[in-house]
Amino acid sequence: MKTLEELALLIPGTKIIGAGETKIKSIEHDSRKVGEGSLFVCMEGAHFDGHNFIGQAKEKGATGILTTRENISPPEGISALVVPDMLNALAVIVPYFYDYPSKKMRVIGVTGTNGKTTATYMLRSILINAGYKVGLIGTIQMMIGDEVFPIHNTTPNVIDLQHIFVDMREKNIDAVVMEVSSHALAEHRVSGIEFDTAIFTNLTQDHLDYHKTMEHYKKTKAKLFEMVSRSGRKKGKTAVINLDDPAAEFMLEHALCEKITYGIEKNSDVRATNIDVQAEGTKFEIHGQFGEMKLNLHVTGIFNVYNILAATGAALAEKISPDIIKKSLENFRSVPGRFEKIFADVPFTVIVDYAHTPDGVKNVIETARQIVKNRIITVFGCGGDRDNKKRPIMGRLAAELSDIVIATSDNPRTENPESILREIEVGIKEKIGDKIHETVTDRRTAIFRAVEIAKPGDIILILGKGHENYQILKDETIHFDDREVASDAIKNFYGGKN
Repeated sequence: MKTLEELALLIPGTKIIGAGETKIKSIEHDSRKVGEGSLFVCMEGAHFDGHNFIGQAKEKGATGILTTRENISPPEGISALVVPDMLNALAVIVPYFYDYPSKKMRVIGVTGTNGKTTATYMLRSILINAGYKVGLIGTIQMMIGDEVFPIHNTTPNVIDLQHIFVDMREKNIDAVVMEVSSHALAEHRVSGIEFDTAIFTNLTQDHLDYHKTMEHYKKTKAKLFEMVSRSGRKKGKTAVINLDDPAAEFMLEHALCEKITYGIEKNSDVRATNIDVQAEGTKFEIHGQFGEMKLNLHVTGIFNVYNILAATGAALAEKISPDIIKKSLENFRSVPGRFEKIFADVPFTVIVDYAHTPDGVKNVIETARQIVKNRIITVFGCGGDRDNKKRPIMGRLAAELSDIVIATSDNPRTENPESILREIEVGIKEKIGDKIHETVTDRRTAIFRAVEIAKPGDIILILGKGHENYQILKDETIHFDDREVASDAIKNFYGGKN
């Protein structure tokens, strides 16, 4: 419990309207979660204004509000803390209020364009086998030990994130593995978290609707390595960097702590050699100061080799023995929606993957090319209200690397799906030549079409949504799961064989 006066002292330029001695028991930005003694945060967005819910917050017991409006007149019984900038204020106030719960656990953050989710799941498996009670925060879900909870952003906002860390601390979590998005770093969502190990996977084009330039995107990612370099309550801070990525040197410059590099092409601290990618899995060796580790894995693809190297580097930074790392990785199966095979008794293979960036699409199709016996049929689209510059690039890559391309909708959001497809087709037409290309606006119809034309030995790649079980349209969000739809299509054309 803190007072408004204590919180005001943290931020220069704040003022209190009402009683400074007002006691605060919790901080909430959702009026539905407000309780007795809460400080209600009046967030303002494009489609909502928290100030409209002050009355509801008061009814539920709020004693204070946090706002940027200097001329506000709070209702009777409510005091206001007025701050110059909301995001900066929350970044300081919220972790302080909850007594910095991350300092009681080992925290490993993973940033990069691709590979974050798989790397975190692999690392979670290693930590569990090493005897840790593990929390996970990522794109697919949040996990506290064996409990699973839904999540709405790759990295939650600073209030929700600190609530999560408090919950994990109370449940005696030893280590937390979390994805750290560029949006989270730019918006101070991870402020107040003391990271112990930070992983950089790669940097390729994505989120330019938000960051505008690749340079800004890169600088934002580097903030994680500035954070892990800071001294704190815990010892043993390490940056784990993919040395094969062109942005590696930039990340290394921002990491003023111990460093572990990993890669395939360059002579790194943790390096993979003798790589053998097969349909059923991958075999290779890892070399490092610990010696040599021979791996026989259930996951496939060069991109997964990099994910394994990232997890291995972080595990070594956390002083986990190579024997435990090897056993954990060899028992690891898959992550939902990441090169996930739809098991069915049909003469072709259907794989669902979250790939939604040019690099992700390239990696997945190239992996399929290594194991396919006949043709690759790629079904994909691009999200609306997001970086439109990558649409022709993804179209070009799909056309160049696939045998058949079916362009369709992803999450069109407020954009016209046909307009998105026209931008994708600009790239497709550059490389498609005499290969088959179809445009099918309805995603379900597109998946059914791919299954209808598949021949023995083909691989159907359904890209973009992976684990997601929804589709965001202009005026509604509907249930939509690529895996379910693919299974329905197989049943439709092949009866009850799946």
